Parts: sequence; C-alpha cells; structure tokens
Amino acid sequence: MYRSHNCGQLRMSDVGSEVTLSGWVQKGRDLGGLTFVDLRDRYGITQLVFNMDEDDDLCTKARKMGREYVVQATGMVKERSSKNPNRATGDIEIEVSSFNVLNESKVPPFSIEDETDGGDDLRMKFRYLDIRRSPIQNNIIFRSKLSLETRKYLSDQGFIEVETPFLIKSTPEGARDFVVPSRLNQGQFYALPQSPQTFKQILMVAGIDKYFQIVKCFRDEDLRADRQPEFTQIDCEMSFVHIEDILSTFEGLAKHLFKHTLGIQLEDFPRISYDEALQKYGSDKPDLRFDMSFVEMNTFAKHPGFSLFDEAELIVGICAKGIAEQYSNKDLKDLTEWLQRPQIGAKGLVYVKYQADGSIKSTIGKFYSDEVLLSWAEKFGATKGDILFILCGETEKTRKQLSELRLELGRNLGLMKAVDFKPLWVLDFPLLEWDEEAGRFHAMHHPFTSPKKDDIPRMLNGDHDTMKSLKADAYDLVINGAEIGGGSIRIHDRALQSRNFDLLGFSKEEAEAQFGFLLGAFEYGAPPHGGLAFGFDRLCAVMNGQSSIRDFIAFPKNNQGRDMMIDAPSAIHDVQLKELCLEVKVDKKV
Repeated sequence: MYRSHNCGQLRMSDVGSEVTLSGWVQKGRDLGGLTFVDLRDRYGITQLVFNMDEDDDLCTKARKMGREYVVQATGMVKERSSKNPNRATGDIEIEVSSFNVLNESKVPPFSIEDETDGGDDLRMKFRYLDIRRSPIQNNIIFRSKLSLETRKYLSDQGFIEVETPFLIKSTPEGARDFVVPSRLNQGQFYALPQSPQTFKQILMVAGIDKYFQIVKCFRDEDLRADRQPEFTQIDCEMSFVHIEDILSTFEGLAKHLFKHTLGIQLEDFPRISYDEALQKYGSDKPDLRFDMSFVEMNTFAKHPGFSLFDEAELIVGICAKGIAEQYSNKDLKDLTEWLQRPQIGAKGLVYVKYQADGSIKSTIGKFYSDEVLLSWAEKFGATKGDILFILCGETEKTRKQLSELRLELGRNLGLMKAVDFKPLWVLDFPLLEWDEEAGRFHAMHHPFTSPKKDDIPRMLNGDHDTMKSLKADAYDLVINGAEIGGGSIRIHDRALQSRNFDLLGFSKEEAEAQFGFLLGAFEYGAPPHGGLAFGFDRLCAVMNGQSSIRDFIAFPKNNQGRDMMIDAPSAIHDVQLKELCLEVKVDKKV
C-alpha cells in the first residue's frame, strides 16, 4: 500500500506505531546530522526526520529531494522535541526507515504556500499546482460540502433533481448566448443555456411540483471578480405556491447551509421593498452590516442663495459616526476626489462636521448658519464627533453615487466584517424597465415574471405610462451587499404571457417562433408556480468573506474569458469548420 495514514491524521496516541505516508515535499531542512522534510497531502502536513547516524545513505537521498517531489516514507511515529502548536500533527514526527521517490518534480513556477508569490494568470496557467495550496483546496472542499448540504435539504423538502438540456434554442432576451453550430442541421445553431428557466416551467406543467438542479449556466458577457462565462446555480421551481411559500422554503435553505457548513445560526431575514432599498441605501442589494441609511433633505435644505441645492432634483446625505476627529481636511479632499472619478461621476461633496466641542465646520458654512446646520445634524440623528456627507443632483445618479460613498466609508472604517452575515429579502421589483435609447421595455428579471395580482388588469388593459408603474411578484436574496439569488412567481396563463411579449417588443410571429412550446404548454393546465435560483459560486465566496468567485471554481477563466491552462478558446481544424459549413477569416497582419 502507498499509505497507512494521511498526512494530517497522526497524533500523540500513534507514538510507537510504524506507519507509511505518501505525499508531496513541501520543503526540506538540512541540519547536518539530521534532515527534516515536511510531507503534504490534502489532509495536512507531517514532519519526516532522517538521521545520518541511523542511515547515512537514506539521509543523503533525502537531501536530494526537491520541492513537490512525490514520495513515500515508512517509519516510526515519535514525539517531537520541538513541537509546532500551529499544526495539527505538530506534536509528532516520523523517524524514517525506508523511503521511495514516486515521481520527481520540476521547480514549481510559484511557491506552493498559503501566501504564494504567483500572480493570477500564472496560477491559472498552472492551476493543478495552485489547487495544491491549502486555501484553494479548502475552497473546493467547502464547495463540495455546500453542494451535498443543498441536496440534503432540498431532498428532505420533497424536491426532485432533474437534469435539463445544455443544447437548447437561442433567445433574444438577456445576456449574449454562447452558440454551438450543428453539423447535422447545417446553418443552424444550438445555444448553451443562460438558465434552465423555460424547462423548469415546463416541468411544473408536467406535474413535477418541486424541482431542483445544481446546474451549469453560460453567459457571453464581460467578466469581473464575481462573474464567469460559465457558472453554477442552485435552480429551483415549485407549483401551487405564493411568494410566502418560496421565501420560507429558501430562507430555510440558506439557514441550513450556514448552520451545517459554518456553524452559524442566522436570524430571520428582514424584508424591504425595492423602492425602500433605493431610497434608504441607493442600491437594490444593500449591505446591512452597518447602518448609514440615507436622509433625504429636499424639504429642509433648499436655499435660494445656494443654487447647487436649490436646483437639485435630490439632496441626500448619510451620517458617519465618530469620525470628525479622525478625518483631516486632506482625508476629506481625497474622499471628494475619489467621488469625482469618472467611474462615479459626482460633481463634489458637501460635508458638515459636528466637532467634539459642539462646533460646526462645513464646506457650505457661508450659506447656512450654525443653527441651521445643527438642526440638520439633529434630523440625521448625529451627535458630537460625527460627519454628515451630502450629495445632490439627479435622483437616480445621486443615489448611486451616495451608495458608493457609503460602501467606501464602510470599508475604510472597518464596518464590513467578513465574519458578519446580514441577509435580507428585497421585494416588489418593477416588472418592466423602459429603455429610452431602444424605445422599448425590458424585463427587470425575465419575460416570464408575473405582475402582482392587483396589477394584472392594468397590465392587460393599461397604457404606456401604466406599464412603467407595474410591480412584479419578484424577490432577491441579498447577503452582505451581494445578490445571492433571485426569482419570481411566474406567468402561467397564455394570454398574460402573450401580453408581456407584446410589451417587450416581440411580434406575434417572433413570440411563437421563440417560445411557442411554452405558450402551447400553458394551454394544457399549467399550475400557478414560482421559483428561485441561487448563484452557487457567489454563495460560496460570500460565505467565506471573499469577493472573487474564481478560487471556488476548480478551473476558472480569466478576465478575457480564457482558460489559461488549456489555452482555450482556440482555433479548430479546417476539416471541422468545413463539416459545420463555417469559414473563419483571419487577418494575416494580426
């Protein structure tokens, strides 16, 4: 056998036992008469010791080993004289009696340590080496546990796991599809699914009243830390349900996952409407680990002598507690310049310092008396030592800018602790968004989302302005400022679904060509249904206090959508192109 134990298993109770370990050489240390080697596998690290006085040849052989050699060692478990309290096996070591090199290794291009010296692209090119590092292995192990606990919970709730197709039909709504040419149907293409949405609704019509799938989805869109071209969803659908049934079920799933993977018992999730989220936090995915909610000032801050406020559509601010002495004039100048960057686009920043001695210092002190500014502080709930930060301008832009400022202050002041988890439900989204440039409506969630029951008559019979005010039976789960999941009650009536396609700019012929199978299914007794999808990769990252999903995916793509390890995407042979009736023209100058 290659091993009797793994490298994280042995303890003081094993002292005196002969054991065999196999693994990778983490590092070696030559101390003259003794040579020490740290042997690593995914379970931990165990120290091997080679004694020159016992076996000079064996000791010489050990000194020739390089990092990442694959080796097998047999020996006696001994108590260490110099224990390592930071290692689970730190009380023991193996006095080696026999030793084999199973495979040699080149010197790795970066250190296989928790804190590595490898850059992102280098680590992704040599991903098989990167995965040997404990942080990446731990992330992948966590992902596996989360997947198992998801299946356990949903199975216990009566859900049935059903696989849906990967080769489907391209649809014009949503992000760009990845398309796959068909050899057998020349000139025609499959698309990879952005979501199993229509298939899970068909399953509801088919009587599978509780469906789930941990499923790969694909979107050809620009990438960032929390996006990949292929990603995983916990995809779910239920029949004969109202919103309350869905929120209860999947709040239960989230609580189960936190409890059984992190040992954290979450409290009941608060709920706020989409409109309230924008008004209080400037975002439909607010981070509730700290307060700093918005205070709208239009009713008391307008001043004929101060045109900046007087002409603004919205004046709004936040109160940062206890930082008046901490933030110097330079800090406030830096913060203003940060807001004025093109990415945020604020014209400036107004602040009111309520200083520890009770005095007021403000950028607009010549327009407003101290008494007026103190009354503002009172409306904000400010006390001595606080600073009010105020922005003004167009409502939507100003809220977004203040939201960015709120998050930046949260980061700078250490208010966004990775070990705190503040989930919430955001409800009552708009059903449709009007695109001024395109001159048409877009679905806020997707085209199959149902309007609220009271809004159905207005949707069927209302005019253009009425459509802008329709609310959806839609909901998002947000944790620590990240959208973890979203869903809705679905339309299950052909006439209502057809009306929604009309509003979204589909002709009758286009709707039939794209979604005729679903519209037809609605004519055969479709039950009321709704569902939700969790972003599985993002959930893994948020639960571990990380912003990037890459390190929870075994083989991720880089920011250009490339797999650096296998060098994909890549050109394919002319024979394959000919079979698919495709021709790729390459600029010879490039």
